[in-house]
This record gives sequence, structure tokens and C-alpha cells, in this order.
Amino acid sequence: MPEVIRQLPENVANQIAAGEVIQRPASAVKELMENAVDAGASRIDVRVVDAGRTLIHVMDNGVGMVEADAKRCFDRHATSKITSADDLFTIVSKGFRGEALASIASIAHVELKTRHASDECGIQLNMEGGALAQETPVAMEGGTQIAVRHLFFNVPARRNFLKSDAVEMRHVIDEFHRVALAHEAIHFTLTRNDSELFDLRPATLRKRVIGVFGSKYDERLVPVDESTDVVGVKGFVGKPAFARRTRGEQFLFVNQRFVKHGLIHRTIMNAYEGLLPPGQYPLYVLFLTIDPARLDVNIHPTKTEIKFDEDQHIQSLLLPSIRRGLGKHAVAPSLDFDQESSLNIAPLPKDRVVAEPVVQVNTDYNPFQSKAAPGGSSGGGLRPGRGQMDAWKSLYEKAWQPGGEAGPVAHEEHAMQSSASGEVGAQLEAGDEVVVKQRPLFQLQNKYIVTATKSGLLVVDQHRAHQRILYEELVRQLEPEGTPAATQQLLFPAAIDLNAADQLFVLQSRDWLAKFGLLIAEHDDGIEVQGMPLEADTTPESLIQAILEERAAEVAGVSREERVAARLAASMAVRVGKALKPEEMVDLVDRLFGCSTPALDPFGRTVIVNFESNELEQRFR
Repeated sequence: MPEVIRQLPENVANQIAAGEVIQRPASAVKELMENAVDAGASRIDVRVVDAGRTLIHVMDNGVGMVEADAKRCFDRHATSKITSADDLFTIVSKGFRGEALASIASIAHVELKTRHASDECGIQLNMEGGALAQETPVAMEGGTQIAVRHLFFNVPARRNFLKSDAVEMRHVIDEFHRVALAHEAIHFTLTRNDSELFDLRPATLRKRVIGVFGSKYDERLVPVDESTDVVGVKGFVGKPAFARRTRGEQFLFVNQRFVKHGLIHRTIMNAYEGLLPPGQYPLYVLFLTIDPARLDVNIHPTKTEIKFDEDQHIQSLLLPSIRRGLGKHAVAPSLDFDQESSLNIAPLPKDRVVAEPVVQVNTDYNPFQSKAAPGGSSGGGLRPGRGQMDAWKSLYEKAWQPGGEAGPVAHEEHAMQSSASGEVGAQLEAGDEVVVKQRPLFQLQNKYIVTATKSGLLVVDQHRAHQRILYEELVRQLEPEGTPAATQQLLFPAAIDLNAADQLFVLQSRDWLAKFGLLIAEHDDGIEVQGMPLEADTTPESLIQAILEERAAEVAGVSREERVAARLAASMAVRVGKALKPEEMVDLVDRLFGCSTPALDPFGRTVIVNFESNELEQRFR
């Protein structure tokens, strides 16, 4: 039998390792920044071009390397951090495996410039596909500079799996945040395509958090500081009022190493029990300090997972410390028992005469005589669509009675026949109230629209129905032949402070957001909303927040534009608890059944419930 097991070539083994360690450009940024931190740098500059596909350049002023170390650092499992297996349980550095540089060099063109303080000049090494291509002396200041060009140049399949520049840049910024937050004493900069995104100078931890996320976060932070003989915890948690519906602002560090730990995350969430509604996630930037011998960091190639020797002790300290921090800063509402029960109303001047109020009534005003646009809504709010009366029966049959079975509203059967002969058109000229009389609708709990059908009862969720209507209208604007939605210019543009990552995402999206009727311009510390969709009944801040909630989402088969349209529709839709006029209910139902998928909202939730007659009869037996 022939031998089939063979030793892999070194370059193949390095490419396999690269598949675990370097998954995308952000992975290379993380490894190079951590190496710079381990080198004792007080300043680290990161520059990326095309989100890291073309260039990743990391410069530091650390100790640098002598010539022999510079050549050896690209060998696999070459490290200065450990010398024996026992050292694995006393690790305090970022890196220790000796895989990062070897993995990067095997899949990219790498240029290394470094000079140790004891050397008169530095050395420059050029690596291509894991092999040394050129070695030359170079004049430079002390420290190390590494330029990674054409990542995955020899692994095109891996390069094809990369996402868009916007997505990859978001991952780069996330990794930059993680390293910068853990080392507030180091000066960090991040430049994207010659545009500086961050310039974080040495500062306190609070100022570093504000520098990363923006000045508006100053009021959101609640400090936490507790310690025992086993573990210490410090940092900040966010006030419940500023929680988001998406994750992304949760940072947990153990001995200044960013980690992900499901049990500790649940413990932090438990501390907010009773303060946050389901599906809301608070900000937290927490640092745990623990004896390295009590944890194991050698369980994952990217070193983001960790095992603790005493999970329960950490939980028992973390939970009360967060609750205590929230309590100290009056996050929970309190009652002021010293406040007088009477209203504090200033007395009127003695010489003032109070006139009796007079009610002004215009007896000639009739709100139903306003002229609507022919064939549909006037574009303002939920006004009735005149041209949709003739389509009512066919839309109902299409939505509820596949195959042509009867099923329109019982009270309208005669009205539809009249409409076909032109009688309803004449009645409409007499006043829109005729529409309401012919279509019996009523509102239940200011949440549902209810009407009778030949087969039973139809219940429509008004908020979800409006979401579906707005969503399909927004998506139509994205089509090549679609026209931009109507925009309401703001008299006073709304300036919204955003951190660099959020600002970059919104500004990159403003061209297609303009098709939705949302006009955005760049502002000093964020963005400026200059116009809003005409049908938006919300604040500019709410619309921007809805957009940012989709910044980190990735759903197969659904574009970011469609996801943002769904979020905007949810933010703009008529709210639960709002009383609708009869003509508004008619228009809402008309427009709903004009949608391609009236039975579901953009998130797949039920919009319409149909109660058959036999179901109702069963309840009376």
C-alpha cells in the first residue's frame, strides 16, 4: 500500500494558520497594533487604504528589533513572550503564539522597517508570500513600521469572500476601538484613505471613552469600581435611557485584553433587570484585573476567548458593583417627598384684569372639502385615496381569497357594483364622509382597525400596516426608475453628534438616503439633518438611530438599503395609541391592500388577522 501521509510545506502550513488568525484586514490591524503595544510604544499610528485591502500601515515608537530578531520574527512560532509551557499561565502580553507575522507574510506583501535603540541604523525586510525577497539597511528613528500590501494576493478565493469597503472598514474601526480603549496612556491615530478618523491623545479612561465614541457619551457613563483579593473591576456602564436595540457597544477587558465571555455578558445584563425592556442592550466598557494564573487565554487562535478559574466569584462581584454604580448615580427614578403637593404658580399682578376666554369657531369650515390629488393620497399623512375605491374588491380578493372566491366586505358589495357604474364617483363629489359610511371600520384600543367581512371579522394592526406601506414606498425609490421621496426641508437643521464610525457610515449612505427623503450633510462633530421624509412623524434623532441600528447587521439576501428602509418605516409609522379618524383608517387599509405583501410587516410579523364566522360562533356555545 503506498504511503499517503506527508509533511505539509512551510508556506502551505502558514496559509492554513492564516485562515484561523487572519480572517480579514481587521485581523491584521489587530495583530499589528497588539505587537506595537507589547513593544512598549507610546504612540501608534494606523493607516489603511481601501479598508485594508490595498494597504495596512502600522507605525510605532517602541523598542524596535535588532537585525537577527527582525529576520526571525517571520518564522512560525517565533516569539519573545514565552520560553516554556509554564509561561502560558503567567501571560500578561497581547501576543504570545508567534503566528501573526508568519501568517500575514504568507498571504501578503510585507515591508518591515525597524531599528533598536542600540543600533545606529535600522533594517528593512521585504517579504512576498512568506519568503524573504529583499534586505537593506535603512535610516530611521527608533521603533517599527510594518506595511502590509495586497492582502490575500495569493489566495484569491479568500479575497473574494471579503465584504464591501464599508463593512470591512467597520471591522477595522471596531478592532481599533478595542485596542485604544484598553490603553488610554498611548497616543493612537487612525487614518483612512488620507482622511484622519481618530486622534486619541493620552488621557484618563473616561476621556478615552469619550474620545472614541463622542462627546455626547459623557452624560451616558456611570462609573464602576470594586475590588477583592481575587478580582478587581473598574470602568463604565451606560445609563438605561441610552440603551440600543443592537449590540456593538459592549467591551469587556481582562488584564487589558479584549475578550468575549457569554456568562459575564449575561451577568452584566442581569444587573439591568427591571431597567431595560427586552431587546435593549446597554453600553459597557469594563476592565477585570485578575491573577494570570487564575485564567487560561490559550484556547482560541485570535485570543478573544478566555476561561476563568472562578467564574462564580467574578459574577458575585460584578453584579452588585454594577447595580451599586447605577444606584449611586440616581439612574432609577426617585420621589421627592419634600416637594409641596400644590402647584408653584406665581400670583398675578394686582392691577391685572383677567378677561373671559372666547372660543373662535369658523362655521363655514369643512375639512372634507379639501381637494386631494386625483387617484390617490395628497401625500400628507394618512389622507383617503379617492382612486382606490374601485380597486377595493379586487385587492381584498387577491389578498384573502386565492382562486377567485368571494370575500370582500359584506356591506360594500352593493357599493362596489355602484362604483363600477360610476355612482360612487358622483357620491364622492358630495363629500368624503360617504366613503366612511360605505366602509364600516372602527378602531380598537387605538391599536387595531376592525371591519366585518362576508366570512367573519378582519383585524389590522395599524402600526405594522403603516410600516409595510412605508417600507414598500421607500424600496421603490431605490429602483433605477424610482423618483426620490418627497422631502420636508427643516427650518432649523438638526445637528446630531456621532462618533467617527457612525458618522462615516451615515455619510457613506447619504446618497441613497436622499432617495428616502432624508437629506444629510457633514457637521463638525457628526452630521446635520437638513430634510426629512414628508410622512415622517418622528424626530431626526430617531431616524438616524434607526439607521445606525442596521450598521452592524448582516442578513443574507437582504441589502443594507432594504434593512435601513425597514428600520426607517418602523420609526416613521403611525404609533400604537394614536387615535385615527375614520377617513384615515380607510386610507390606511386602502394603501395596505395595494402592497405586494399586505399580510406581513417588513420584519415578517403578522399585520392582518382574519376571524372566520365559525370561530366566532364557537365562542358563543
